[in-house]
Amino acid sequence: MRLLPCLLAALLAACGGDKPAERKGPPPTLITVTVAEARSLELEEHTLGSVEAINDPKVAAEVPGKIVEVGVRAGQKVRKGQLLARLDASDTGQLAAADRGEAARLASLLAQQERLVARQTELVQKQFISRNALDDAVAQRDALKNQWAAATARSGLSAANMDKTRVLAPFDGVIEEQWVAPGDYVKLGDPMFRLVANSELRANLPFPESTLPRLQRGQAVHLTSPLLPGGKLDGVIEDIRPTVSETARAVIAIARLPANSGLRGGASVNADVVTGRRESAVVVPEQSLVLRPAGRVVYVVKEGKAEQRAVEVGGKQRGWVEIVKGVKVGETVALDGAGFLTDGAAVAVRDAGGKPAAQ
Repeated sequence: MRLLPCLLAALLAACGGDKPAERKGPPPTLITVTVAEARSLELEEHTLGSVEAINDPKVAAEVPGKIVEVGVRAGQKVRKGQLLARLDASDTGQLAAADRGEAARLASLLAQQERLVARQTELVQKQFISRNALDDAVAQRDALKNQWAAATARSGLSAANMDKTRVLAPFDGVIEEQWVAPGDYVKLGDPMFRLVANSELRANLPFPESTLPRLQRGQAVHLTSPLLPGGKLDGVIEDIRPTVSETARAVIAIARLPANSGLRGGASVNADVVTGRRESAVVVPEQSLVLRPAGRVVYVVKEGKAEQRAVEVGGKQRGWVEIVKGVKVGETVALDGAGFLTDGAAVAVRDAGGKPAAQ
């Protein structure tokens, strides 16, 4: 029983004898840093565009008729002059034969009338017939000559229509679409095939109308595409469409692509148009730029603490962003981990291996 008061006294002494430990602040945030540099910066306008083939026609029927043969299929490569389809030429052939016969008949009549005019000219000179008879013969000859010329033209047109029953490829390309099959009847102008030549391509690049004053013909364009993994194409703005799209309020710049670029019509491209160059621009990696309620900020590292700086941003180029106002050349800015910082936060700089660097 005597032990109980002693134990209580010992416990009270133990609880009240030591002071509570002081709480420490949050640990420093591990970050990597970089230095704001002065670089020659290309001012670029970025957009997502599409590729189209310059030669992309719909091959249509030039004469009506029933299709009796189709020599190609969608996706097939064709050469210039290759047979795509053949139409039934029986009606066209008969019409061509009739026109040839009419032209030959009129040619015979014209030759006979020429001989008659020659004889009557001799008779008039000998005063055996009147001048009126010769004038009538000359008028008939001239009328036959005009009729023969018209018949000859019709005969040539019929012969050309006979050739048009064979639908040929107008250039080297790929059959993108096929809309006809044997047995179909096509009328004049009905589309039959869509032929695409990927050897000549151009890119349509839409930009906001506010960029129109900065766009000019001859500006360089850097292009990338999912069809070119790891590759890049360089082109030139060759034209700017004079009107602004009413739906998207965009202006279209057109860039001609180099031959054998590896792209195809309809492909998407990321484009950067070089609109100018600025020497000795202050740049930091895009990763250093952080969006806060106050706007875009960069954290400058000084004496183990992060100092928040509101910045004014200019152009961008290949992962670098121009700082027009807010950061000077040579200042150390936060890189990895910048998004976790606040103004005045303690930081610990780590090296490439992830360990804290020596302060």
